[in-house]
Amino acid sequence: MRHHDENPPPEPLPAAVGVLEDARAALLGTELPLEVPGAAEGREAVRAAAAQLDDYVLPRYRSLEAPLLAVVGGSTGAGKSTLVNALVGHPVTRAGAIRPTTRQPILLHHPSETGWFADQRILPGMTRVTGRRADPARQPPADEVGTEPEAGAVTSLVMLAEDAVPPGISLLDAPDIDSVSDDNRRLARQLLAAADLWLFVTTANRYADAVPWKLLREAAAREITVAVVLDRVPAGVEDEVSADLRSMLGRQGLGGAELFVVPETGLDAAGMLPPAAVEPLRGWLERLAGDASARASLARRTLHGVVRQLGATIERIADAEEDQHDAGDRLRGDVAAAYAQAAERIGSATRDGTLLRGEVLARWQDFVGTGEFFRSLESGIGRWRDRIGAFFSGRPQPVETVEEAIETGLHAVVVDETARAAEESDARWRADPAGRGLLAADDLAAPGEGFSERAASEIRAWQGDLMELIRTEGEGKRFTARMVSFGVNGVAVALMVVVFASTAGLTGLEVGIAGGSAIVGQKVLEAIFGEDAVRRLAQRARELLDERCRDLLAEDSRRYLDRLGGPVARAHPDLLRRHARDLARLAAGDAA
Repeated sequence: MRHHDENPPPEPLPAAVGVLEDARAALLGTELPLEVPGAAEGREAVRAAAAQLDDYVLPRYRSLEAPLLAVVGGSTGAGKSTLVNALVGHPVTRAGAIRPTTRQPILLHHPSETGWFADQRILPGMTRVTGRRADPARQPPADEVGTEPEAGAVTSLVMLAEDAVPPGISLLDAPDIDSVSDDNRRLARQLLAAADLWLFVTTANRYADAVPWKLLREAAAREITVAVVLDRVPAGVEDEVSADLRSMLGRQGLGGAELFVVPETGLDAAGMLPPAAVEPLRGWLERLAGDASARASLARRTLHGVVRQLGATIERIADAEEDQHDAGDRLRGDVAAAYAQAAERIGSATRDGTLLRGEVLARWQDFVGTGEFFRSLESGIGRWRDRIGAFFSGRPQPVETVEEAIETGLHAVVVDETARAAEESDARWRADPAGRGLLAADDLAAPGEGFSERAASEIRAWQGDLMELIRTEGEGKRFTARMVSFGVNGVAVALMVVVFASTAGLTGLEVGIAGGSAIVGQKVLEAIFGEDAVRRLAQRARELLDERCRDLLAEDSRRYLDRLGGPVARAHPDLLRRHARDLARLAAGDAA
């Protein structure tokens, strides 16, 4: 049972709860995977904001009349557990010199209010363990209250019903905020974020430490009610130390915080403070617990402060998500630019006659039997017409040697330019913190595994495309005799030569030779298909080659792009900002 029948909580505010649940859903949809500056802080902000909604904000809106949760927090060795023991009049938590002392958080509540805490209403991620009162005459076994579980994150909350805790308020003894244990520090912050009220314990020697004041400033920003317990104050300096602490609280926006001074005093045999040492604090808690109006006012003040702060936090998360989007766009752009430049370079190399040098040119000359003809190009290329007839009446060399030479040359260009694109992409990413985080120790500076084989396969497939083009173009035409002499493969080779020989970038004799090669190839094709058909075939052959090269480059670039994940929801930061505005209005009371 969650509550007393005689004091049922009101129905939750549907509009407010809906606003909060929508904001939580948007937070959980936030992705900050890239290691850009501030990303770690952004991820922690997402986690902490979602946890605070689950642990405190939603439970409090759903149960506005639930007992207040007062979290007792402070620095290592400040005496938190000793203070809690004194407030209930007997040992309930383990206090000692071993640090950290408090690992399992212990929630003390009045027996009549067990129902408010037994379920997952608050701190839903923590399992409940029913505690038993500690016996000061013996060392408690490992499964009893105050003992330390094994190392690692604490996931359980010990509940202990105590008649000495007044109805309307509960006490939660939290781990040290500056604990040597990362898990303890994280848990302490989680518990403080779920509090309606902080009981902040410090000592006369350590009240100026930096870590507590960072949290106290956060408390001021949340407008949470804070009571500060100044512990172990030596006799004779109470006024001086408390005045200095009050001044510091005022400067940090906590001038209204209650301050309780606990004098330095000895403990009895059970490790207990004298009751009088904590009587002012106990009395203040009892008065607060007994005043329903004061409790409701305190809860609403803290709740609205937390919601307003959550709105500001979500604004910052939206900024962080936009930074992620910008970084992702930058990395995608780096890869796209490197591979686009590779595509341009491959296109240039396959248009400007570069591929008609060396072995390809020699094999083409052998194939068409025009070695003597090309040597005459030093004085001019005007006698090509006389050679075409000789070509068709002669016996060309095997076409396979030309195809192999073209395949080898084109393969080298594609692989080399892809390797250059991969290397440039790797360099650009490693110069960017986000890119370095995605690459880590992986080396993507060379084409991916099996790329050379895929490139060779695509080139052979392109050569097959050309033969299919030629067969299709030749259907119904009477060129059988010429095809018998030249063959579909030979016609395809001539088409390749025409595609490759724009001659830009070549000089001197190379221009003449490459140009002559193209002329011979073009005239051969025109003699078979006609001039218009040759232009159409050459254009389509170029398009098919470009498509296959782009596909190869795109496939290799995906080694980078896949690390960035799928399409980015560019509208999500705007969605977060809309929820931040909704929370700001809710904090101001518009939806309450």
